[in-house]
Amino acid sequence: MIYNRIAVLRAERSLSRQVLAREIGVHPQTVGFLERGDYTPSLDLVFKLSRFFNLPVEAVFSPEPFRPLSEQVYPIPFSTVEVSPGAIPSARCGPP
Repeated sequence: MIYNRIAVLRAERSLSRQVLAREIGVHPQTVGFLERGDYTPSLDLVFKLSRFFNLPVEAVFSPEPFRPLSEQVYPIPFSTVEVSPGAIPSARCGPP
């Protein structure tokens, strides 16, 4: 299986499946199949999508599941988070 971030990239750009499909020359259902992992794209389609999103192939596709973007952008070492048993950690907003 090949994993992808097509749905995330499409949502970030406020694109419908129809618009993306038209731009890369496929049927809108193909975009849906790709997003759900029901279809393995050809190498040609992989390059078209990468060029369309202006990203390297490995930013769009991976043989391994992607980590959530929030973990990649804001890594939080779990060893620094202290939570008492049964407590729910709260988020602080603003200055301490």
